[in-house]
Amino acid sequence: MIYFAMLALAVGFGLPLAVVAGAIAQGRTAATALEGMARQPEAIGRLQTAMILGLAFIESLVIFTFVFLWVLKGQLPADPNTLVEALKSAAIK
Repeated sequence: MIYFAMLALAVGFGLPLAVVAGAIAQGRTAATALEGMARQPEAIGRLQTAMILGLAFIESLVIFTFVFLWVLKGQLPADPNTLVEALKSAAIK
């Protein structure tokens, strides 16, 4: 039963954590790229290409997390009462 409780917590907290971390990383990437563009306007093309690649990699990690957690969600029991009982038994121990 503890397995279902931990799985439910992973699904419930995993995606929001990945989204927040991805958003922070994307913000820092864009800010750093814009700062570099302001310092060296002649390198805008190269910096923009590197920034877009970096943003794509960051976003792909969030999408992979979404898919992985969606697959994990399929492992949860269909009956919500089973999950509630598992969470209660995990809290008691």
